[in-house]
Amino acid sequence: MKELFDKLSADCSRITTKRYSTSFSLGIYFLNKKLRNPIYSIYGFVRLADEIVDSFHDFDKAFLLNKFKNDCFESIEQGISLNPVLNSFQQVVNVYNIEKELIDLFLQSMKMDLEQNKYTPEKYDQYILGSAQVVGLMCLRVFTEGDEKLYVQLKDSAMKLGSAFQKVNFLRDVKVDYSTLSRTYFPNVDLEKFSNLEKKLIEQDIENEFKEALLGIKQLPSSSRNGVYLAYIYYKELFNKIKNTTAEKVMSKRIRISNSHKFGLMCDSIIRFRMNAL
Repeated sequence: MKELFDKLSADCSRITTKRYSTSFSLGIYFLNKKLRNPIYSIYGFVRLADEIVDSFHDFDKAFLLNKFKNDCFESIEQGISLNPVLNSFQQVVNVYNIEKELIDLFLQSMKMDLEQNKYTPEKYDQYILGSAQVVGLMCLRVFTEGDEKLYVQLKDSAMKLGSAFQKVNFLRDVKVDYSTLSRTYFPNVDLEKFSNLEKKLIEQDIENEFKEALLGIKQLPSSSRNGVYLAYIYYKELFNKIKNTTAEKVMSKRIRISNSHKFGLMCDSIIRFRMNAL
């Protein structure tokens, strides 16, 4: 029975999410139950692609990514994949009418990680679009549940939120990206001489995106608003911690939020949601 395999597939995406991200897992938990598996499935797909380019150093990454791409689009056309994570993802794509263009843009950005070491402003924008903004749009397709007017209304905010999350990740992971993967995402920045001024300019850009994203979060349906807001709060807190850290320290260690702190933020988010004080 395919229903059993589909359930197994959804479970695999859920487990993948929980193993790789405490923050997103808790955010998803606060979505309406009907939305959880679709978002787990999107995250599972994104996570696997990211692992190919970031972690599988002893294998032919270009071959694996190309195979993953072909398998993905084939599964969407066929309505099934023997890869459980792709099987759950194709189901979400087909049910919520997620545009293949969004998937292609995402995979193009993953390919850029195999080819780019330093980014121009144009390539940086292209990478952010594919690696983060389109993922926000995939999730928005789920959150709006076929309401095209609401989707269009919230599209820009969803893209801003995805972009802000990704740029915070860049700052959090700047040491590993540079020293281990030889990547420099921020254009016109020499990480050998990364300064507090350069860091502040990046942070101002992120701050503006967070502000615009929050306007959209407040307009989300109640079924998704609290979960998205919780993820926003986690990232905003991480961002604030990075802002209070010097460029030199950011280049020497990975900034984190403890699980106990995350729990406190979760409680605060619940209170704010119930008081309609987002």
